[in-house]
Amino acid sequence: MAKDQFPPAASGPDRYVVIGNPVAHSKSPFIHGSFARQTAQQMDYRHLLAPLDGFFDTVQEFRRAGGKGANVTLPFKLEAFALATELTPRAQAAGAVNTLLFDGSRIVGDNTDGVGLVADIVRNAGASLAGSRVLLLGAGGAARGAVLPILAELPAQLVIANRTLSKAQELAAQAVQRSGQHGKVAASEFTTLDGKFDVIINATSASISDEVPPIPASLFAAGSLAYDMMYGNKPTSFLRFAALHGALARDGLGMLVEQAAEAFYLWRGVRPDTQTVFAELRKAME
Repeated sequence: MAKDQFPPAASGPDRYVVIGNPVAHSKSPFIHGSFARQTAQQMDYRHLLAPLDGFFDTVQEFRRAGGKGANVTLPFKLEAFALATELTPRAQAAGAVNTLLFDGSRIVGDNTDGVGLVADIVRNAGASLAGSRVLLLGAGGAARGAVLPILAELPAQLVIANRTLSKAQELAAQAVQRSGQHGKVAASEFTTLDGKFDVIINATSASISDEVPPIPASLFAAGSLAYDMMYGNKPTSFLRFAALHGALARDGLGMLVEQAAEAFYLWRGVRPDTQTVFAELRKAME
């Protein structure tokens, strides 16, 4: 970290960063800057590029410079999990950390992705997860963080689908063990899925390469919500596919803002209004 990146530790506003590699694309400084102005919080929030083999040293240097907390993006979420001295229950369930709070010798690791996803679906999109059939595509880190927050909404059923069945089965078994919701969680391969779902969430990385998970179009119930954790200034391949088959399509920009709001609350004890920041960010991306 450059010596002049932050003022001396004893002066200036509280310091926060988003750490990743690459990281310049991250919208987090825009979001948290808006949150800080809205809530009159004195914060300095910036990008921080960590070498691929230097996450630990980068975090410790930032802490010594007086850093109060950090968001963590790819590829360091597993390293952040290992670095934390304390883990929240949702970080333990996800097996990954996207938010760090520095408090003296304590390094608290949290995962706000799942709660951000649910907040965007329920509060912003107006879709109910309670009593619904929910399909979660993927069994990687993004899906792991989403499972328990989804189950906390008491869906009628959650089906976890993956290209490799064993990974979906493993995640489903963990979800049942941690939630106690026996009989409500099932696993499937993409190609053997059937029935109709009220909410279908794409937690795979297929949209990065403009691909669609190999699922049948018949899965979309009338008026169902198709949600892609990816976001951009154009609909993803998954959302275009879903819209062609009658689903309401929503990308993950709202999830990004909501998970940031949860991190902001962890750090500052204040809940910002997400709607105005979401609108500002969407306009800035046009």
